[in-house]
Amino acid sequence: MPKTIKLSKGHDIKLVGKAEKNLADAAAPKTVSINPQDFRYKRFKVIVEPGTEVKAGTPLLYDKAFPDMKITAPHSGEVVEVRRGEKRVLQAIVILTDKQNQFEDFGTADPNQLSSEEVRSKMLASGVWACLRQRPYNCIPNPDEAPKSIFISAFDSAPLAPDMDMIVKEEGAAFQAGIDALRKLTAGKVHLNVHATETKSTVFLQAKGVEINTISGPHPAGNPGVQIHHIDPIRKGERVWVVNPQEVIIIGRLFLTGHYDARRVVATTGSEFNSRQYFRTITGANAGVLTEGKLAAGNVRVISGNVLTGTNIGPSGHLGFYDTQLTAIPEGDDMEFLGWLIPSYPRPDISSSFPWTFQKNREFTVNTNTHGEERAFVVTGQYEKVLPMDILPTYLLKSILYKDVDEMEQLGIYEVAEEDMALCEFVCTSKIPVQKIVREGLDFMFEEEQ
Repeated sequence: MPKTIKLSKGHDIKLVGKAEKNLADAAAPKTVSINPQDFRYKRFKVIVEPGTEVKAGTPLLYDKAFPDMKITAPHSGEVVEVRRGEKRVLQAIVILTDKQNQFEDFGTADPNQLSSEEVRSKMLASGVWACLRQRPYNCIPNPDEAPKSIFISAFDSAPLAPDMDMIVKEEGAAFQAGIDALRKLTAGKVHLNVHATETKSTVFLQAKGVEINTISGPHPAGNPGVQIHHIDPIRKGERVWVVNPQEVIIIGRLFLTGHYDARRVVATTGSEFNSRQYFRTITGANAGVLTEGKLAAGNVRVISGNVLTGTNIGPSGHLGFYDTQLTAIPEGDDMEFLGWLIPSYPRPDISSSFPWTFQKNREFTVNTNTHGEERAFVVTGQYEKVLPMDILPTYLLKSILYKDVDEMEQLGIYEVAEEDMALCEFVCTSKIPVQKIVREGLDFMFEEEQ
């Protein structure tokens, strides 16, 4: 039965710079990039070299453990760089794009008329299998395993997050085709989780073949990990997959058109954009097409993703594979004179010690300054106020630090990803790098499982 979940814990960080609901085509990016670091735990074999001509859907990499799992080009063009770092670790494959996108043909098909193996094979060959992410570990799932359920969050509650209703507005057919394909991959349910008041789109509300659950509450209510915890919790040995609505659409296009069509909508957000709106662009596009001439003067940080969990890519870096948001904020490298002694500028905080916290609808301009450095890990009860999950976050983090496997399992390591505990890092008095610790814990548990 569909569930209604009302969350009270959490916190909405209200910032200046929400995107206006105008959708336009961005200029064609000169380059697109695939960053293998977006796909953790995979040992890839590169099958292209500089000078190779590719189409959208041409394989660039394959997973050594599962050779049928391909990472493919999001746009046609010429491979101009296979970038490696220390110890020849693969960092990026960069493609100089053609003026007109050309596609590999994987053939159209109705997912409802295919077997689960046929759906899986088409997704693996075309590269859209990478649109799926598994919990625990927040990684691409093993093709030989089936999840007990699949989760799609129809809203994003992160700071300045794009409106999913806006993104799927013109993609109803592709979204439904994507759901039909996903249903073939699990014997369990496909959960589509909508916001109690904000979700209005009929693309979501009239979707077929899914269980529509209603969720309300502050961030991180929109995180799939939080939704899984309250609807279908993960136990040791179980797998649940999560898919973003844009990835559902990309999967659906594969079956409707036969092409790996990696177009996606990206919202430009943050106080340092002179104007902010939604743009159609390509997965892995160079951010320069969205930032050139549109950023405020001064030292600006450009983030692929949101301010809590995104990656600093600079004004001309490439969008992350899963990101639907580009955020620009001040760098925050100015020294504050006696900042520890005198009242500082207004900024978001869960404490009621500052007068501006009583202005509930106030939007803040933030920078990257942490206002202090890491110090003793003290127990304050702050984490519990912003984490709407039935786990003990402080004890979980400490069990990760001293690598007690049994205790990590008992305290819920399998249920969390970094993004679920990002607010804990935001409110932390001790300036503990919570997300980094969570990722180290998940990496450790993954290695133990192998």
